Amino acid sequence: MFDPATLTLYMAAALALNLTPGPDMLFCFANGVSRGPRAGLAAALGIGGGAAVHTLAAALGLAGLFAASPTAFEILRWGGAAYLLWLAVKALRAAAGGVGGGLGAAGPLPSRSAGRIFLDGMVTNVLNPKVALFFIAFLPQFVDPAHSAVLQILVLGTLGNISGTTINAVVGMSSGGVGRILSRRPIVARLLNGFTGIVFLGLAARLVLADGRPK
Repeated sequence: MFDPATLTLYMAAALALNLTPGPDMLFCFANGVSRGPRAGLAAALGIGGGAAVHTLAAALGLAGLFAASPTAFEILRWGGAAYLLWLAVKALRAAAGGVGGGLGAAGPLPSRSAGRIFLDGMVTNVLNPKVALFFIAFLPQFVDPAHSAVLQILVLGTLGNISGTTINAVVGMSSGGVGRILSRRPIVARLLNGFTGIVFLGLAARLVLADGRPK
């Protein structure tokens, strides 16, 4: 189904893209450094779950709706930004000591299960319409028209997703190990929470301000 040269080129391109720091990697890093290795891994798996949804949507042609409909694009964009803003507010409140008592408290982020962090990652990825547009622009370049486009997009998307999830998991878990050591000091814990809030706030602003809407 795939020419070896084409598949090799695709995997090299996917690896290069996945190694380039971006919003997904930053999301995993921020969760890992503020909540530990398990949270970093859960965030990476959640991002991977969102990418799987985008792969399926691209294969079925659903992602084309966002390329053709400015309204659908805007709904997704603002929904994703609102969710990221909510996460940012929670982290910044923790940094200010708003969780667990008083401005003098160290303000650790409230306990959050791996399942909830997975959901955070998945929702933020699914609600980013630029990811959908990327999938429908990138994957078809490696599709052989002589074979099933749906099956090829599913396979290509899955292979790229495995690569991306692995890299994000390494980043999230590595940052989690560092964060766990640093967070033993209350002032450092507060700074890490503030960093996480600023990251989420920046991701929300990036989603709102960057011009990536369908033309």
